[in-house]
Amino acid sequence: MGHLPSLTAALSLAFLCWAGLVTSITLNLDDDNSIKNAAKTIARDLMTFYNGDKPGGVPGNLPAPYYWWECGAMFGTLLDYFYYTGDDQYNNVITDGLLFQVGPDNDYMPPNQTKTEGNDDQGFWALAVMSAAEQNFPNPPDNKPQWLALAQAVFNLQAGRWDTQYCGGGLRWQIFSFNTGYDYKNTISNGVFFNLAARLAMYTGNQTYADWADKAWNWTVATGMMGPDYHFYDGAHTTLNCTDVNKQQWTYNAGVYLLGAANMYNLTKGSDIWRDRLTNILNATEFFYPKESPNVMVEVACEPFNTCDTDNWSFKAYLSRWMAASTKMAPFIFDQVIVKIRASAAAAALQCCGGSSGTLCGMKWTDGSKYDGTTGVGQQMSALEVVQSNLIQKVSGPVTDKTGGTSKGDPSAGSGGTANPLIPHDSIQRKDRLGAGFLTALVLVTGFGGAWWMIA
Repeated sequence: MGHLPSLTAALSLAFLCWAGLVTSITLNLDDDNSIKNAAKTIARDLMTFYNGDKPGGVPGNLPAPYYWWECGAMFGTLLDYFYYTGDDQYNNVITDGLLFQVGPDNDYMPPNQTKTEGNDDQGFWALAVMSAAEQNFPNPPDNKPQWLALAQAVFNLQAGRWDTQYCGGGLRWQIFSFNTGYDYKNTISNGVFFNLAARLAMYTGNQTYADWADKAWNWTVATGMMGPDYHFYDGAHTTLNCTDVNKQQWTYNAGVYLLGAANMYNLTKGSDIWRDRLTNILNATEFFYPKESPNVMVEVACEPFNTCDTDNWSFKAYLSRWMAASTKMAPFIFDQVIVKIRASAAAAALQCCGGSSGTLCGMKWTDGSKYDGTTGVGQQMSALEVVQSNLIQKVSGPVTDKTGGTSKGDPSAGSGGTANPLIPHDSIQRKDRLGAGFLTALVLVTGFGGAWWMIA
């Protein structure tokens, strides 16, 4: 009975928001303080879903129905929040979560997740720590694994899983054969690997990472995971040698390749081939901006049909994040990107009028202030990323180890994590645990020049 007044208030707010009579987040996109205040409100509401910093909670875990990967992705959003706003109130939570989940081999293969972990799951944690290194986020204590070394560990493990037996290469969705989806090579797993390789090449200057980025790109094209129109599809099955490409399109697939291509463009000093690829990827994202609501992002595969699941709700966060980040690597795309970021942010803010706070965000940005009635981590992440991305010109670009980066790396990191978690640890041969870790250690001996220009 004690909860009835707050429930009544929440329902009243939801009705008023649904009716378009109220909006609780004020956003003036021409005022940096307004953008920061809106981001602060959205971030505060996002953290109400996280209990990893509460008694009985596990750092780096979200409660059901959220999967482990999304907490890593959420930390990426919170890293961006600090990067854009300078508000450090969540920094300890970020650091604690990112370090708690590294696992015994410091490679994001924690025992509590390993039996069900996919390459894309692991990869999203790697992208978070890669962002920490690029943004010069405060480094962990010296006796803890470092951001750059963690990203390198995941890269090494995944390079060791590159599977040439089927489809001419590529990463499988699942790491272990006993998991459903092991026979599927999905675009996001390979896109995350491409993105990570390109950014490691940019940060470290090591050609090996760039070579792997090229390999991952070429494989994506050769299999048809990306069509000739630069639309990225979902994936295909090894049982049919990847000839059955699922043509479903998600925002995060386009986004993950966009930022990877932007890094390769900068790394190759503005080469025509990467400029062309980057431009075409960006142009193809128009698919997610229907003409009925110009420049307002839609998760086309599920949003119009009310079929989005818990994972899907967060995907717009990543396209927003990576579009903005790409403008630092390739400033020539800024004008094309910012019109979409601004329009989508304005629309997203109108949806932030739900829940008991009156500021929880919905997901159907094209509905304006007619609240869609949904709440969750993904909705908050998506609104937060698109709102704070409007500050992209007010922050410095990502650092490298030659331009002020302080995160310590370890090119030989990643000596575990591919072992079958159902087999007792002692029965695994040492050679099986070490192979992937030596991939870049043996080859990362040459470098190339720094970035084409000082990153904006």
